[in-house]
Amino acid sequence: MPWDGHPGAMSRLDLTRPFTTARGLAAGLTRADLESERFRRIVHGVHVAAAAAAADPVLADARAALIVAASERAVVSHHLAARVYGAPVPDTPYLHVSVPHDVKRRRREGVVVHHSGRGGTTFRSVRITSAVDTFLDLAAHLDLVDLVVLGDGLVRKRRTTQAALVAAAASASGRGVRLARRAAGLVRPGVDSPMESRARLLRVLSGLPELETDIRFFDDRGQLRRRLDAGDRATRTAVEYDGRQHIEREQHWEGDIGRREEFEDEQWRIVTLVSKDIYTTPGETVARLRRIFAQRGIPMGRASDEWRRYFPGRS
Repeated sequence: MPWDGHPGAMSRLDLTRPFTTARGLAAGLTRADLESERFRRIVHGVHVAAAAAAADPVLADARAALIVAASERAVVSHHLAARVYGAPVPDTPYLHVSVPHDVKRRRREGVVVHHSGRGGTTFRSVRITSAVDTFLDLAAHLDLVDLVVLGDGLVRKRRTTQAALVAAAASASGRGVRLARRAAGLVRPGVDSPMESRARLLRVLSGLPELETDIRFFDDRGQLRRRLDAGDRATRTAVEYDGRQHIEREQHWEGDIGRREEFEDEQWRIVTLVSKDIYTTPGETVARLRRIFAQRGIPMGRASDEWRRYFPGRS
């Protein structure tokens, strides 16, 4: 790493890992060095080389949070743990870390230190709550949809399984446990994106059928030919979420035409949803899907307005 400040600093301190202001000054850096563009202050009193922070901001944040906790038994937890696992979670301005109940919680602006009886594991070289415990912890902080999106993401990343989430939620107690149990029951494998999760939950919470997730079609040699996000094989009806930008759609246009024609030849009806169908006009989307499902002969349950709580739409 290029460095034109104090030659001895790099030999005494690994600038690519977060360090305290005191350690930086002891290694020969100055406050002017630490305030320069060469470094990033993650939270008050904790810095790291700017290049290292840019290369892996999540890992830098996790290591900084552990420094603030100042305990060998501290673990990265909650939202920050989900980020380390690569799972989708709502943004928060705080870094979260947990310590045992017999360890004093240190206060630092931008860092939330929780008391927890959970153990930890090591992932990406940091001490962290397990994927299952991260899900349970966040049940006290997220709503139903965001928690299912998290669970789908953890399963997609192979950090855990749906069965493990269901079992852990069933035996858990405390704040958020009822939500954890319901959300775990709605987690599904084979979900490619958070928006696929949201599209599925819009259906479920409106009383529409969930449909089979991740439908795959193979050729005679067992090679995957095509895939659908969700659908009903009996009526050959599918719902797909298309999150690609306009330029990407143009680049894949010819392939999409061929793929769609293959499904049409087999009399499949594919309903394509985009972002506005979920965030802007969810009511119209529910009505549209209900009409199409009825036309295709898909059995439907009783209509529900629960979806309005999580998909308010906007003009």
